[in-house]
Amino acid sequence: MRQFRYLDALTTIFVVILLVANLVAQKVFRVGPFHLVGPISVPAFSTSGAIVLFPVTYIFGDIFTEIYGYAASRRAIWLGFFGTALLYAVSALVIALPPDPEFRNQQAFVTVFGILPRILVASLAAFWAGEFANSYTMAKLKLITRGRWLWTRTVGSTVVGQFVDTSLVIFLTFVGTFTAHKMVEIIVTGYVLKVLYEIAATPLTYVVVNFLKHAEHIDTFDTHTNFNPFRFAESRGAEVERVR
Repeated sequence: MRQFRYLDALTTIFVVILLVANLVAQKVFRVGPFHLVGPISVPAFSTSGAIVLFPVTYIFGDIFTEIYGYAASRRAIWLGFFGTALLYAVSALVIALPPDPEFRNQQAFVTVFGILPRILVASLAAFWAGEFANSYTMAKLKLITRGRWLWTRTVGSTVVGQFVDTSLVIFLTFVGTFTAHKMVEIIVTGYVLKVLYEIAATPLTYVVVNFLKHAEHIDTFDTHTNFNPFRFAESRGAEVERVR
């Protein structure tokens, strides 16, 4: 893969946002109710603090795939995956260390950094599957649309990726604990919010994508790309790059 001016910086920001989103995910806050027009209103609902930042990772995934290609997105996803796993592993290790007698915030520390193994598995699996579904859909839609109508790719890939992510994380976390009806309710609420987030961010995505295409002099089409998520080395000519 050729060297780019902004790819490494963007990948670093992507991983940082992902880690911060995981740290604030345990906070649950209340939203609404909202009164719209006449008798139409949106009832109050609860959601995770991760909703503030986590959808941004999908915007980054769109940018990676649109500008640099699926291979760059695959690299960022794996870095994010291992970064998150490292965060959880180090947190568990530090929690297990005996606290100093004068350290009186052990329980608060556990509350913030502790995570149940089941939630850990659910989070990592959902992130991995959702991000790869998003990137794959983005790359394929770009070929189908021949590089036109960026919004169809950003929204369409989010519709697919966030459905995989949200459904998987809620199912793996709460199956056997919540009823099917409750899980569906949580999935639908989170899914709709994330898709609306992507739609609202579309104008900004256009600005960033146009800037990067001109700054990097590249517009990548994954014409012959191997989409295997476990393939880390791309053969030369696997992607068609149009220099702008």
